[in-house]
Amino acid sequence: MELYIYNGLTDEHIQREYTAEERAIREKEIADAEALRLAKEAELEAKAQAKAAAEGKLAALGLTTDDLRALGL
Repeated sequence: MELYIYNGLTDEHIQREYTAEERAIREKEIADAEALRLAKEAELEAKAQAKAAAEGKLAALGLTTDDLRALGL
């Protein structure tokens, strides 16, 4: 992995390999971001499943979400 640094004040461009410490930090950041993405994805899936289950229960009662809105729920 390479690191690119640009200093806007001096217009200096630096390209170098990550140090072992920088690489570990970057890999942890990537792993944390992936874990967060997966958690959000799981949360969205759980919400979608809950909504589908609720709509199924309403349908079993003969109601629709429009019926609930009409009742103010």
